Amino acid sequence: MRVSVIIPVLNERDCLPAGLAALAGQPWVHEVIVVDGGSSDGTREWLAGQPAIVVIDSVGGKGNQINAGARTSSGDVLLLLHADCLLPTDAGVRLGEALKDEAVSAGCFCVQFSETRPRSLRAVAAGINMRTRLSRTATGDQAIFVRRRAFDQAGGCPDWPLFEDVDLVRRIKRFGRFRVIPSRVTLSPRRYLCRGVFRTALLILLLRLGFWAGISPFTLRKWFLDVRSDLQ
Repeated sequence: MRVSVIIPVLNERDCLPAGLAALAGQPWVHEVIVVDGGSSDGTREWLAGQPAIVVIDSVGGKGNQINAGARTSSGDVLLLLHADCLLPTDAGVRLGEALKDEAVSAGCFCVQFSETRPRSLRAVAAGINMRTRLSRTATGDQAIFVRRRAFDQAGGCPDWPLFEDVDLVRRIKRFGRFRVIPSRVTLSPRRYLCRGVFRTALLILLLRLGFWAGISPFTLRKWFLDVRSDLQ
């Protein structure tokens, strides 16, 4: 099993060092590919000094960046990781166990937040994990992994501003089982803390309902401000 970790980034200079340090020296990691979508905060310059990382440039948008990373990669498994997410320490073991079953084409991890306050963050994480187990769906911050052949058969990620990850999961499930790993990816709560935990959770729920009702992701994007703009 050769796992190519693909990390799409845009202005993630503060988050990247911890995430990349956690991947360094992991025997199950075949390669780490960071795909920059046009950063202006020093991300690209910092990455240039990281010799163990493959760094490429791409048109912005997570779908475009993931596709660019997949084209560059040489692994037979792609793991799609957000810059502000940390994999569990047993990620390699869990991936190996899941992918021993040739019927499994893809999967994801459960989640937890890096902060324990406010307590409402725990409720949000529990809700995400319940939804994931019941529906066998995932969003990009759950470290989606997929066999290359299934990714290619599914046609890669769509060039959408939102829900490109949800659509990718929907399509790759046609080519095999989707395995939910109980080990937890640690997420940054920055978006939730910036706007309010329940307010943000409600917005995401409404956007998801709108998506499943057939509203275009390009329309939905107008209701969803980038957290980095809020934090500047």
